[in-house]
Amino acid sequence: MPTVRWSQRLPNKGDQKMTTETKEPWGRHKKIERNVALLGVLAFGVVTIGGIVEIAPLFWIDNTIEKVEGMRPYTPLEQAGRDIYIREGCYVCHSQMIRPFRDEVERYGHYSLAAESMYDHPFQWGSKRTGPDLARVGLKYSDEWHVQHLKNPQSVVPESVMPQYAFLAEKDLKVGNPGARLTALYRVGVPYTATDIKMAEADLKSQADPMADNADLQKRYPKSQVRDFDGQPDRLTEMDALVAYLQVLGTMVDVNAPAAQEALKQERGRFFRLDPSGRYVDRHAVRRDRTGAPCRRADGHASSVDLLQ
Repeated sequence: MPTVRWSQRLPNKGDQKMTTETKEPWGRHKKIERNVALLGVLAFGVVTIGGIVEIAPLFWIDNTIEKVEGMRPYTPLEQAGRDIYIREGCYVCHSQMIRPFRDEVERYGHYSLAAESMYDHPFQWGSKRTGPDLARVGLKYSDEWHVQHLKNPQSVVPESVMPQYAFLAEKDLKVGNPGARLTALYRVGVPYTATDIKMAEADLKSQADPMADNADLQKRYPKSQVRDFDGQPDRLTEMDALVAYLQVLGTMVDVNAPAAQEALKQERGRFFRLDPSGRYVDRHAVRRDRTGAPCRRADGHASSVDLLQ
């Protein structure tokens, strides 16, 4: 009997039937893959349908961000400092978005709310950090600390890899037309008033001058800080603007206020649970006694701790 190699073996009827059944489901798909025009049309149709489903509902929503009490637009000086912050590339190493994770909440403070960035153009979200998150750095350090840290970061934090920005204290702040800058922001939704735009240049100078009459400024911009920020009261420098911006971050919204608590209810449900006493407690935190040792329940497991007290 002659020897027949496997590759030379003729298929029988069973093989042919199995081959037909195996290849048939892929027949149409192969036709689509080999026809570039047909593949492009179908891909465009899928993307179009998906885009309509995701984007169309937004046209029937007046606002996708819940407003929180305390939020206001930046003052002209704070906005100038923010522009310097972006110009110098500070956003490359520092984020402004505290995520609802235990390590970030314990280090930086309460996690960020969407409303806190509603007037930011562009926003400074992100999670890639070479330096710490700055979402709540406002009033955490003194003006003198910020000035020294910007001039020579290594003198404050020896391990820092941050470059030095001493030149900001020697460079006078020059904003071509502060009113035009506020007008541009107004056109994209920032609620500046006609008075804010008209008084932009005067507000820019007076906020860093504690001797000026700033009653109207503080009325239009609640919680605005008025003082000499860089230690040079006779000059208005870029250091003044940048420190003014850093000192306002995270200070507008009181996360313990009733309005803010109302906005946090849904977010809390995702990361915290309600204990029998009516307080929100972190699902993964551990309650500790005065000595620092974890408290134990009757079953031997560590109990939860309230991170939002």
